[in-house]
Amino acid sequence: MKIEKDRVVHFHYTVSEQGQEPLESSEGRDPLVILIGHNNIIPGLEQAMDGREAGDKFEVDVSAADAYGEIKEGLTQRVPKKYFKGQKIAPGMQAILQTNFGPRAVTVSKVGMSVVDVDLNHPMAGKDLHFAVEIVDVREASAEEIEHGHVHGEGGVEH
Repeated sequence: MKIEKDRVVHFHYTVSEQGQEPLESSEGRDPLVILIGHNNIIPGLEQAMDGREAGDKFEVDVSAADAYGEIKEGLTQRVPKKYFKGQKIAPGMQAILQTNFGPRAVTVSKVGMSVVDVDLNHPMAGKDLHFAVEIVDVREASAEEIEHGHVHGEGGVEH
């Protein structure tokens, strides 16, 4: 079965900045499971999967614009230190902050006495990425998965 909109795809991946060592991999873990066509992964990777099927292995370069976007200047915020819950914080480190819109990855840019300046750009914004991918399985999505916009069951959301 070929990958197309409203199909569920199980895949392994290794991602690196182009020309660099791997940053993250699903090797040794369960494959990632996504619903195609519902903004569940970066656009460039989803486009590269189109038309492929279980057993396919491929590599693809994804530009920053088709990955996590370009770095947006001025996307910073000053946050009270208490939101870091006693973590030892230093410029350059990444942290997850709870927001009204759920958890958000931030990069610490400056630490003051009672406040911390954080960069709200995604930590991988502005980076051209390289993926090595292995498609493990492809199946039809259920009507409920399509309606909800994500995978249910094994590897997906339980509700």
